[in-house]
Amino acid sequence: MKRSLTSVATAAALLIAGTHAVLAAEQLSVLHWWTSGGESKAIRVLKDDMSKQGYEWKDFAIAGGAGAAAMTALKTQVISGNAPSAAQIKGPLIQDWAEQGSLVTIDQAATDWKAHMPARIDSDVKAGGHYVAAPFSVHRINWLWINKADLDKVGGTPPTTWPEFFALADKFRAAGITPVAHGGQPWQDMTIWEAVVLSQGADFYRKALIDLDQKTLTSPQMVQVFETVQKIRTYFDKGYHGRDWNLATAMV
Repeated sequence: MKRSLTSVATAAALLIAGTHAVLAAEQLSVLHWWTSGGESKAIRVLKDDMSKQGYEWKDFAIAGGAGAAAMTALKTQVISGNAPSAAQIKGPLIQDWAEQGSLVTIDQAATDWKAHMPARIDSDVKAGGHYVAAPFSVHRINWLWINKADLDKVGGTPPTTWPEFFALADKFRAAGITPVAHGGQPWQDMTIWEAVVLSQGADFYRKALIDLDQKTLTSPQMVQVFETVQKIRTYFDKGYHGRDWNLATAMV
């Protein structure tokens, strides 16, 4: 293993304008999946800001981690000709919606965005050279969150390698503390796997998950990735199956 949880992967959650949306409309219907306690507070900030500017925010919240249910609802609405004014989607899907002609340009609202956004994100929110989305959340999948009080209790230090990670996990377990808080949902399992792939280095990640290089995908290093993921699973509590991500977060 080259590094653990230090390389950065960025995914943007974005607000897209629907096919018949008008930015100057008095009422805006917004489809999103920010429904947990903290997320609801974040949405309230956006809603209050819109209200101050004279717009009425018509909330269309779809519960469900990672937005799978929200995307199903969005597709149904678009197909039925009842697309929302705006919808939260993940960055990589922007181009798919743009190719279907489901987005409008918002260049008039993005006069100085390029100067303030990383090139990767600036590219993701554009289609055909025009802005069609606005970034309001950027995620990095490979953060490591540790309860400081528990860390001090076991006399541990933040790990920088997988052997150090597992050594710390053993200390937590010996002290009667659940080492890894997790929710057993497919997207959460995938996130752990993706983070372990990323821990092998940006070049390995790019070849495996972006280029789909068969030599990399079938390499001994990829076998190591699966072995590491399998070992991480041994540190979950018995009740992790089906647990929502925000409940797993609360465990920390």
